[in-house]
Amino acid sequence: MPSSAESGSVKDRAESEVLKKSAKGEAPILITMGEPAGIGPEVAMAAFDHFGGKIGAHPLKLVGDTAVFARHKDAVIATTARAARSPGKPDGANAAAVTQAIEIAVKACLNGEAAAIVTAPINKAVLNGTGFAFPGHTEFLAYLTGARRAVMMLASNTLRVVPLTIHLPIADVPKAVDKLAVFETAEIILTALRRDFGILNPRLAVAGLNPHAGEDGVLGDEDAAVIAPAIAALKARGFAVRGPLSADTLFHEEARKTYDAALCMYHDQALIPIKTLSFWDGVNVTLGLPIVRTSPDHGTAFDIAGTGKADARSMIAAVQMAADISDSRADVRNR
Repeated sequence: MPSSAESGSVKDRAESEVLKKSAKGEAPILITMGEPAGIGPEVAMAAFDHFGGKIGAHPLKLVGDTAVFARHKDAVIATTARAARSPGKPDGANAAAVTQAIEIAVKACLNGEAAAIVTAPINKAVLNGTGFAFPGHTEFLAYLTGARRAVMMLASNTLRVVPLTIHLPIADVPKAVDKLAVFETAEIILTALRRDFGILNPRLAVAGLNPHAGEDGVLGDEDAAVIAPAIAALKARGFAVRGPLSADTLFHEEARKTYDAALCMYHDQALIPIKTLSFWDGVNVTLGLPIVRTSPDHGTAFDIAGTGKADARSMIAAVQMAADISDSRADVRNR
């Protein structure tokens, strides 16, 4: 794995090359198959059908084993590694095809041959059992693109949230919250709100780590000692940032009108509100990459795979958001 300095320079070069390429409106959006035993292939094909194989000027292409996407084989970019679909029965033998599909899609985006990648859910336990060295999609995408810091945003028409820390035990969260992480993550979010979501003057709310944002140190000193200085530095750069704010009053309807995205300190602080408000149409967007990547906000759902019960609304929303962000970036490049 590259060092931070190497990752940063690779990411900068990759983004520069992508931005130099002509933004062809007809560039396809690629949907990877994800874990073949889960609902990913089902919702991918359902989204393909929903849009009639094309969204705006972008054709839709499926990336994976043609057997997994048998009824849409003419729209498949095939992996050389093979995969077999047995709903509800994950098999480590499919791991190579799962990761290869992601690699193919990322390479196409970096080369300017595709407009965006939409990833169907993978199963980390299955992949890790075969030697996959990454905690999940986000970290793998950061590695493939050379991004220095990849940031997971969950977004819908109702709310946008980013967890500063993701898959960490609660006991480990406080030491992972530092000034640089807060500053850099906030900067990435604000840049994305302008470039990807077309918000010219974005507003960011930052949640505190402790109840009542520490209540002047009575309930913990991280908010005043770590988060507040990072926010002050962001304000000094001219950004519209507020916080640290008490998370328990951050997500009601009136509060949501005061910001365009909320930076939260840990997984559940961010995901509980958006999954409460937008369970079926939330989208996972990876910020900080030189490419556009979205994903449905759900897992593999082995228990309903192959039963016809899978709901494709989040995948449909992910495809729509991928097209919207891609077109927004093209507009920025063409100004």
